[in-house]
Amino acid sequence: MERRLSEIEGEMSSPDFWNDQKRAQSLSVERNRIESELEEFRKIEESLEDAETLLEMAEEEGEKDLIEEAEKLLKETARKLDSLEVKSVLSGEFDKNNAIVTIHAGAGGTESCDWAEMLMRMYIRWAERKGFEIEILDLQENEEAGIKSATLLIKGPYAFGYLRAEHGTHRLVRISPFDSNARRHTSFCGVIVVPEIDEEIDIEIKEEDIRIDTFRASGAGGQHVNKTDSAVRITHIPTGIVVTCQSERSQIQNRQRAMKILKARLYELERQKREEKIAEARGEHKSIAWGNQIRSYVFHPYQMVKDHRTGEETSNVNAVMDGEIDNFIEAYLKQKARSKA
Repeated sequence: MERRLSEIEGEMSSPDFWNDQKRAQSLSVERNRIESELEEFRKIEESLEDAETLLEMAEEEGEKDLIEEAEKLLKETARKLDSLEVKSVLSGEFDKNNAIVTIHAGAGGTESCDWAEMLMRMYIRWAERKGFEIEILDLQENEEAGIKSATLLIKGPYAFGYLRAEHGTHRLVRISPFDSNARRHTSFCGVIVVPEIDEEIDIEIKEEDIRIDTFRASGAGGQHVNKTDSAVRITHIPTGIVVTCQSERSQIQNRQRAMKILKARLYELERQKREEKIAEARGEHKSIAWGNQIRSYVFHPYQMVKDHRTGEETSNVNAVMDGEIDNFIEAYLKQKARSKA
């Protein structure tokens, strides 16, 4: 990383560096990412040195308090190292990219729509904890409560690498707040996660394969948004993929963003097909379809969130719904790393 940082800084010192704006911005982002990762590594080194000093002082002075302080420091350092180790697993082609997260309410009416809104809040809180930027590209509200669907753009280093662990069906079991008889309900939501990809990625989309509809935006955006058909919905007829965007005031801008999301979805679909073929060639009888249930969130009769792929679980459902999902993400990434080893 230090060698690569030196190369980038060498390029950035060139007087014609900003002549190519796109490359200049890309290198600037890469430099910031490398500097951040090196800083994490250096902090771990410093913590280890501090712990070693504390232990030496404890041995010389016979102070138990110093040993306890060193133990506390080492535990915190181990946690940081574990996080850095997980990040080293993120070596996929687009793992460093921003993530486009789409949440769809499943069958079940208002109950599922409320669950979809809860999941959207969970991912927004997770992103905020990471210091990532969140942009709501599309939001389809339900008439009674909750949302029918939402598309979020989460911007930050390795956003896609982390959030690909969330791709799949999420199941909720709880006493429904919408049931006057207080019965237990099960709800499902689908979460689709794809990377935000560069314009250079060559995905052929034929004009005759898409249907473009425009409609009035239903979300925030002021009087202009609500008075014009600025929102765009694109349907890819061969695959049935539907994407919408209403975050921009301009129909042209919404169309451009919707096409970008569609390209990312189609690219991810092709990648999954390739993985399925490889799995079949190996004799692995497993589906990589996004609809498979990956995690259960049980609020009643007991409290438990369990990931069915890794076995990772916790009884602190409130923390999970407040965005504390790193333990599930890290367990998934570690499992994927072991399966490739």
